[in-house]
Amino acid sequence: MKIARFAARMAVGAVATALATTAVAVPAQATGKAKPLGTTSLAQVLTKDTSGFDRNSRDFDVLTAAVLAVLEAKPDSPVKVLTDGTVALTAFLPNDAAFQQLVQELTKARKLPGESAAFAAVAGLGIDTVETVLLYHVVPGSTIDRRAALKADGAELTTALGPTVKVDVRTYWFIFRQLRLVDADTNDRDARVVTFDVNKGNRQIAHTVDRVLRPIDLP
Repeated sequence: MKIARFAARMAVGAVATALATTAVAVPAQATGKAKPLGTTSLAQVLTKDTSGFDRNSRDFDVLTAAVLAVLEAKPDSPVKVLTDGTVALTAFLPNDAAFQQLVQELTKARKLPGESAAFAAVAGLGIDTVETVLLYHVVPGSTIDRRAALKADGAELTTALGPTVKVDVRTYWFIFRQLRLVDADTNDRDARVVTFDVNKGNRQIAHTVDRVLRPIDLP
C-alpha cells in the first residue's frame, strides 16, 4: 500500500537538524525603526480554534491535532519551536483540505476522507513520520511576510528538517502573482499559497498552503 511505503521511507533516519544553526535563504523582516514584532506563537493561533474536526476544510484542525500529538509523544521535539513566540520563523500551514487530499492520494480512495479520518490516517504513519513532515513546513530564523515572499522567486528556503523548498512566483495577466512551493516530490502538483500573513505583526508568521509538502519523492 502506498501509504505504508510513504511511512517506511519517511522513517529512515532521525531528525538531527538543530534549529539554532539552520540557514535561511531569504532575509529576515526589516527591523531598524519598524515597530517591534510581537511574540504570539503559531501554536497559540492554531489552538485558539477549539471547534475540533468539522466540515470547514479551510482551517487547520488536522494540522493542530498533528502538532499536539507530536508534542504529547515527544515533548522535546523540534516542533516545540511553534510554541515559542520569541523565536522568529515562517511556517507554511496545510489546511484540512490539504491533508484530506494527501490521504486520498496515498490510499487511492475514490472520495476525500473526513477530517477525523484524515487525521487518523496521518497519525497512523507514526509520530516520527508526522514530526518529519511538520518540520518540513517550518523555516526558522526569518519572518517572511507576503511582500518579502513575492520578491523571493527562485529562493531556496532551508527548513527545520534540513532539506529545502523552492519559492516559485508566477505572474498572471501582468498583475496577479501566485506563490508556489516546490518540494521534493516531482510527481505531485506544487503547493500553492492560498492565504498570506497568518499571525502578521509577530515574529512567527505563516502562510496557508493547499497541499502538504513532501520531503521525499513518491512514485
